Amino acid sequence: MKIIEAAINDKDGITELFNEYRMFYGKASNKSEAALFIEERLENQDSTIFAVKKGEQFVGFVQLYPTFSSISMKRAWILNDLFVLKEARKQGVAQMLLDQALLLCKKTNAMGLSLQTAPDNLSAQKLYEKNGFKRDEEFYTYSLMC
Repeated sequence: MKIIEAAINDKDGITELFNEYRMFYGKASNKSEAALFIEERLENQDSTIFAVKKGEQFVGFVQLYPTFSSISMKRAWILNDLFVLKEARKQGVAQMLLDQALLLCKKTNAMGLSLQTAPDNLSAQKLYEKNGFKRDEEFYTYSLMC
């Protein structure tokens, strides 16, 4: 297995994973919209996507978005999406992707990496906690759908 930073020529493989990821979270399959979304992220370079390939098959990906911390006056990263195909789980793929995300954080001198996961996604929680992530007990998160 090898990890790559996705480029536009990887769009089809990333799209398949992204569509599966959305279905994991209860969304209907929509490959055409998924392809458009991934293509826009890659062309506009407004996210960084790493993928793990096993041979020629894409088996997992992580998508990170840059943001900034006004308090620390530094860049920060949001780990927005991390997904591994069911048949590739328990093989270290998620750890490879998380390691690459942490490396990006260090390479860009970012102040940190944040993420959210579903309360029932216990395997993801275990991975994050094993890697030193702490669940926020200090701040509340609010959201509003526009």
